[in-house]
Parts: sequence; structure tokens; C-alpha cells
Amino acid sequence: MFVYKQYDQTALDRQYNNRLQVPEYAIHLQRWEDRSRETEKKFTNFHDISYGDHERERLDIYPASKKKSKTLVFIHGGYWHRLDKSLFQFVAEAFVSYEFTVVLITYPLTPSVPLDTIAVSCKKAVRWIHANIHQYNGDPDELYVAGHSAGGHLAVMMMSAGWQHPNTPFPAGMVKGVCAMSGLFDLKPIRLSEINEIVKLDEHAVSRNSPVDLKPVCRCPMVIAVGADESDEFIAQSDALYFSWQKHNVPMELLRLPAINHYSIVESFADRNSLLHAAMLQLMRRKN
Repeated sequence: MFVYKQYDQTALDRQYNNRLQVPEYAIHLQRWEDRSRETEKKFTNFHDISYGDHERERLDIYPASKKKSKTLVFIHGGYWHRLDKSLFQFVAEAFVSYEFTVVLITYPLTPSVPLDTIAVSCKKAVRWIHANIHQYNGDPDELYVAGHSAGGHLAVMMMSAGWQHPNTPFPAGMVKGVCAMSGLFDLKPIRLSEINEIVKLDEHAVSRNSPVDLKPVCRCPMVIAVGADESDEFIAQSDALYFSWQKHNVPMELLRLPAINHYSIVESFADRNSLLHAAMLQLMRRKN
């Protein structure tokens, strides 16, 4: 019996199980770990700065050596219920060398908090960065946000109208550009998949947290990237956001990256010779 599109339950679960899609995923995770520990040794950094009261509301900063630097904020993935910023420190190495300040954030996880709380937490982090990044040579008027997988969803949620928490105002224009890699933008199939045993979305939470059904609160330029070797559903997720927000006149670039999977896309982001890396640089260097 079909539960979503042409998928029965087993097929839908497989579409959203990236570890099944990429059997060698552990090799990628170990590579991230090794590179991240080297990055921590190589560059000046400030770890576990609190941006909120929750124990996981923490961020790391790699400051540029020059004041008023553009700042890249990176949001990790993990299906909203696992991983943290420590595994992604290697992203900083790729961008600090351009005299950008880099910030990596960690946020509370499901099922201990609902997805709405996670989105608000990430928004809180960016507000903290905007208020404080000048102390780390960053320019608060030059903030750019990138996220992978669930982090891609959270990056786009910060630009989405209709869900804002009254205690976390987020002025349009605070973020100057967004890069969403292998993101989840329509959560209807997530609610129907085995992942929902942990995330615990109901229909209302899906509506509040699906960017494809929301309007952009601002029209900063965006890069939407997905690997050509990802599942059909992950590719469809990026396509859906692109076509949904196109009608709102958001300047967007949709990249389907050859020979890239759900894990190698993060390494591509940090690879100076990749198309995705070049797109992020172009986004951060464009005149706003």
C-alpha cells in the first residue's frame, strides 16, 4: 500500500535513510572527525560559548585576523536528533583562510524538545551572533548562514515567515545569504516515515515547519544544493523549495552536484576546487 507518492512504507523509509543510501557513511564521519581535530589545533578558536540557557545552546567561533570580516554561520545536520558542532570544525578551515569569521552552532535535539524549539534556538543563535560577533572581528551586517541536511532546513526556516516566535524577533535583512545543502523543506513525508518515531511531528508541526508551505520573510540570495547521488526524495526536496520560493522572487541558484552523496556534499562545501564552494564564495562576495 502506498503511504506517500509511489512509495510503500519500506520504500519511503529507505528514501530517507541516508546511512542505507551511503553504506560507507562511517568513512565520511571519521574523516570529518579527523579533519576537525586538526582544524582545532591549527586555528585560533573559542569553544562552547553560550547563546542561551539550554546546555546545547552553544557555539564555536573561528575569528578572522582582520576586523569587520564577513561571517559564515554553519548549522549541522543529524535529523534534528543527533550530532553536534564538534564534527564539523573542518568547515572553518576552508573559510577562515579567506579572512572570514566562522561560527558553528549546536542546538537542542528531539525528542527532548519539539522541532519548533530547535528552529527558535537557531534563530536565537543568529541574533546572539549579530549582537556579539564584532568582538571576534566579524561584521554584524555581513552574516551568511549555511546548513546541511536538518541544518539546511533550519537555515531556511530562519528566512521563513509565519512561524516566528514572539520572543525572537528577526529583522528582515539580518542575514545576507543562505546556502542549504541536502535540506528537508517539506516535512509531510518525514511525518509518514520511521524518522517520526523520534521527531514526533503532527500535522500542525509539519505545517509550521515546512518552508515549501511558508513565505520568505526576506529575499536574500540563496544557494540550494543537493548531490546527484542522493535519493530521489532528497533531490525532490531541494527542487520543491526552489520552485516554491521562485514565485516569491527570491534570488536562488539550484545546484545538483554530480557524483556527490548526502555525506560528501559537506566535504564538497569545504573543497576549494568544488562548484559548491565556489557558489558559496560568490554568494558571500556579491554586492548586497
